[in-house]
Amino acid sequence: MEIVEKESELFSQWANGREDFVPDGVVSEQDYIASQLKLCFILKEVNDEGGGGWDLREFIKEGACGKTWNNITRWVICINDLYTDTPWSFIESINEEQRAKLLRPICAMNLKKYPGASKTVTSELQDHVERDQSFIRKQYGFYKPDLTICCGTGWDFRYALGLNDEQTFRTSNGIEWFKNINGAPVIVYKHPQAWVSGAALVYELVVAIREIFA
Repeated sequence: MEIVEKESELFSQWANGREDFVPDGVVSEQDYIASQLKLCFILKEVNDEGGGGWDLREFIKEGACGKTWNNITRWVICINDLYTDTPWSFIESINEEQRAKLLRPICAMNLKKYPGASKTVTSELQDHVERDQSFIRKQYGFYKPDLTICCGTGWDFRYALGLNDEQTFRTSNGIEWFKNINGAPVIVYKHPQAWVSGAALVYELVVAIREIFA
């Protein structure tokens, strides 16, 4: 069974008839499988208070928009060319065409599949993680990523995977990470809309990934 078929089967159970459920996952299965480094980004929820009922994969495929996806695109550019010191001037401006092209091979997975406001209510997110733990674990198991980047979700995701008792690591620049059940790194990182400079948000992550893969 292909990934998209597994996703569809799981989401039909997960949604349980709710019309505001927002599916997510691998944007383009063909591109994800063909990518040299399979990247998975773990996010909180979509920002669409009172909405939902649309597909995050299609939104990304069509070019997405906003600070979150601009920053994730910057991360992808630098990760794809990890050992090149990409100048900020090269990635400062990100357009729709770049997002549509560069985000096709990624996996983007929200822990909470129902939309929220611009600021996540932590207790609500944790309630969803607790309740949907088995669904989260099963969905993530479809992807077998080489690198997972948690976008402000690291410790909740670790709990969902049942890995709270496993070892954690810290890079020399202070970024924490752990290994998933396949031994691949899962980075506990900031949300793409974190209140830090765009350049710092990119290069801090790049330095950490270089060290992890060294």
